Amino acid sequence: MPKLPYIFHITERALWDAAREHGAYEMSTRGRTLQEEGFVHFSTRDQLPRVAAFLYGSYDGPDELVVLSVDPARLGVPVKYESVAPGGEEFPHVYGPVPVDAVVDVRPWS
Repeated sequence: MPKLPYIFHITERALWDAAREHGAYEMSTRGRTLQEEGFVHFSTRDQLPRVAAFLYGSYDGPDELVVLSVDPARLGVPVKYESVAPGGEEFPHVYGPVPVDAVVDVRPWS
């Protein structure tokens, strides 16, 4: 079975720090939780700059932004590549909490 490529999620450092204490990350996207959205929004490496600009282009928050690199094989929950519109660009969606041990790297986003 081929190894799946890593998927990426941009978030605020404080949210990631809270997830580390809790054991799982449960924010779907900026300002929305997994429970509200039904899944956690992710990006491929190529999609990440556009998603970051869309969600955080005008970000002037108190926290540093970080990128979580996640190994899908460590998730234990479904990952589906889906588009918003039929025939549109597909993005990875994680259907459950992201265990902190699935996050293989955390880097500042600049």
